[in-house]
Amino acid sequence: MISYKQRCVRCKKNMVLIKSRHQFPICYDCQKDELGGEIKNPKMKKMFDIPEQFYRDEPFLRSIKMNYLKYGKLSERQIGCFREVVEKLKKKK
Repeated sequence: MISYKQRCVRCKKNMVLIKSRHQFPICYDCQKDELGGEIKNPKMKKMFDIPEQFYRDEPFLRSIKMNYLKYGKLSERQIGCFREVVEKLKKKK
């Protein structure tokens, strides 16, 4: 798969690694405020308690967390994919 860097569409100064031409380039710094919401469900709180570097490196993880904060729930497929990506990142490090 081809990947390339593109400037963030919000701040226009940070570079974002793009893995698909359909991906919308937004850097972690621009999305940090949206990720700071409070999670009340202890099960979800434990799931989202991963190192900040994982959120910085993988926009997919940021989108899943923002969807949970926005809608208050996730499907089983979203939860499963989130856990798979986190496991892959843990093995990578």
